[in-house]
Amino acid sequence: MTTMQATVLGDTGPETREVAIPSPGPTELLVRVRTAALNRADLLMMMGGSHGFGGNSGHPIGMEWAGEVVEAGAQAGGYKPGDRVMCSGMGGFADYAVADHRRCFPVPQAMSWTEATCYPVALRTMVDAVLINGAMRPGARVMIFGASSGVGLLGMQIARKCGAEMVIGTSTTPERRDRLCDFGADHAIDPSQEGWSDRVMELTGGKGVDLTVDMLSGPYVNGLLACTALEGRIVNVGRLAGQAGEFNFDLHALRRVAYIGVTFRTRTLDDVEAINARVRSDVWEMLEAGEFTLPVDREMPLLQAGEALEAMRSNSHFGKIVLRAGN
Repeated sequence: MTTMQATVLGDTGPETREVAIPSPGPTELLVRVRTAALNRADLLMMMGGSHGFGGNSGHPIGMEWAGEVVEAGAQAGGYKPGDRVMCSGMGGFADYAVADHRRCFPVPQAMSWTEATCYPVALRTMVDAVLINGAMRPGARVMIFGASSGVGLLGMQIARKCGAEMVIGTSTTPERRDRLCDFGADHAIDPSQEGWSDRVMELTGGKGVDLTVDMLSGPYVNGLLACTALEGRIVNVGRLAGQAGEFNFDLHALRRVAYIGVTFRTRTLDDVEAINARVRSDVWEMLEAGEFTLPVDREMPLLQAGEALEAMRSNSHFGKIVLRAGN
């Protein structure tokens, strides 16, 4: 067999095509896909944007998947055929996908395929945002701004498990706010309501949060500056509410806030490997022990990725949307 079914970017959006099964390079794994998970970047590519090394017309899409190693390159980190792995990269909405071994983790023994596919992107993103760039210390007050995605929900749990004194999550949807406390939040606030940053200051006794992980950006940045503690940090991970907005430079200076932008689009594989090391040292035992949980909003057939992306665009989900192979 030399071909497979995959979801690719066509001229008018995602479509299912028969394409060649990719071949792994010396540092790569060829993986039989069991499950794949959607991410916002997949949606951006569906709408015509690009994301780092992905988003080319005719190329299989899908940033996150889990499955069994079929073939391993000679320098692929010791992985071998039959190993269960969870991966990130490009091309996961397909029967087979290739990933560099540095973008893969072994699947913990007790973890299902559905669970496994939810973690590769979220683990790296939030260990990087909360622990590396966020430099969170035990006793910190942390806010995950835009907390109802899988990445945001895991960020709250990592902050809590690593010793945060207070965790605040935000969502503009009442039903989602009602669920944030099940995933590590002490308080859930609505940033669409006037005075939301004053509410954060009230919850923190007038001190502000030591760390904000910002998934939204756009019109919210000055409110975030206003409720961040003196010499606190804002780590800008996502820009779901807008890629540009007014920025109060004087308020930024007055609060002496460290404003840090992060993305994986410009990370080298060596950068990714260094973040993996922190995942393994700081939170891996918690993952293996089942101390984290991510809700799956729905599961759909693997080759219905286009329909799943439309469901994501409606913004009605809580947690992850997972695609499952029929094999």
